[in-house]
Amino acid sequence: MDQRLSEQASLKMTKPLRVIGETEVGWCEATPPNETTDEDGRPLIRTVGFTAADPRAPRRRVYDDPDVAALREHLRADNGLRGLEVVGPDEIERAKRIFFRDGFVVVRDLLDPAMLETMRDASARVLGQILEIPGVDGRKYVTETGRLPHRYSYGTASASRQLLHEPEWAAMVDLPATTPLLSALFGGDDYWVIGAGGDLCLPGAIEYQTLHYDTRETFELPPERLEQAKRMGVELRTAPDSHSLTDRTRHLIFERTPPKVTINFLTSDMTFENGPIRQIPGTQTLAANPPTQADEPEWMRLSTVVGAPAGAGVFRDPRAWHGATPNVSREIRAMPNVEYTAPWLEASAFEPSMPHELWASLSPHAQRICARIKTDPGVWPAGAGVMHPLASRRSEAKGAPSAIAGGVSLRGL
Repeated sequence: MDQRLSEQASLKMTKPLRVIGETEVGWCEATPPNETTDEDGRPLIRTVGFTAADPRAPRRRVYDDPDVAALREHLRADNGLRGLEVVGPDEIERAKRIFFRDGFVVVRDLLDPAMLETMRDASARVLGQILEIPGVDGRKYVTETGRLPHRYSYGTASASRQLLHEPEWAAMVDLPATTPLLSALFGGDDYWVIGAGGDLCLPGAIEYQTLHYDTRETFELPPERLEQAKRMGVELRTAPDSHSLTDRTRHLIFERTPPKVTINFLTSDMTFENGPIRQIPGTQTLAANPPTQADEPEWMRLSTVVGAPAGAGVFRDPRAWHGATPNVSREIRAMPNVEYTAPWLEASAFEPSMPHELWASLSPHAQRICARIKTDPGVWPAGAGVMHPLASRRSEAKGAPSAIAGGVSLRGL
């Protein structure tokens, strides 16, 4: 490691990392725009897919570069969904109506002040594990496999692909402000936790992420989904002289029974410049693919949740088109999340990621909805606790589930 990288590593270890307020983290000029890495960390630039290059990105990753300054002023003037509705956690019917209309809804006050501070500390701690790994050839950081620079996923950067071994993430699965809303969106308390993680971007993430969806609609209607639809108030109408559902009924079922619901919790206010998530309203049941970076219209790039406050959460239907946006501020934007599934998702889709001992400390409702992702007693989830940007290193670390060693304790228990 050269002297410059040694000084950077020393700074990271001695100066507390925070995900709120201005930071010296980010803005690595040595990291080229649009550069991602393969599973072993070799740099490359992709032109298609999830990590496609942003053809409109600034040419240098420098805070006061003229291209960056022009982008910042453009965002200052125009960024954000016009008329973004932010509802309270007690406005359940209104939140439900917006969610099914737009494919997402912003709900304030999901995290009380103590929980918000806890998640800020936890988010910073886990990010610190990722950033401890030194970059190469003058780069401050290792770009995560398959992601654009200065962007990381708490989930995919974990060798277990989840963070449910972390007590702070496990504590969010059943909150007083979220559980009633989830019950309304799923038509009852018969739903499951499938994972938890989230994403973040450092200052200097100058590229737009390609619009994408996390879950693809299958347009299949198993009996369990029809039962959920009836609980959601959908009348199962059939066509005249036929036992087949009408087209309108089928579409209503697809709209009202999303396979998954993700809650992204906001650890800071979403501003015009700190990388607010963009959501394209009404796209959750479209069969079409999102536009490419080159074809995406400017209004979609500006369709962001600017104005959503810290402590709020974005309830998302992951079928809806969404994507990350540039962070041209000096603040880290972190969004830890929890992912839930409909009652009809097949059991084979679940993998053990929460230690039994942590599961046993949760509320009865949390235990029930996490029953499919807990390990057996005394077994640690495969890969849990290892964070690394590179896919090959995560694969090496995952191995097989192992017994919890006598000297290992679960933090916070």
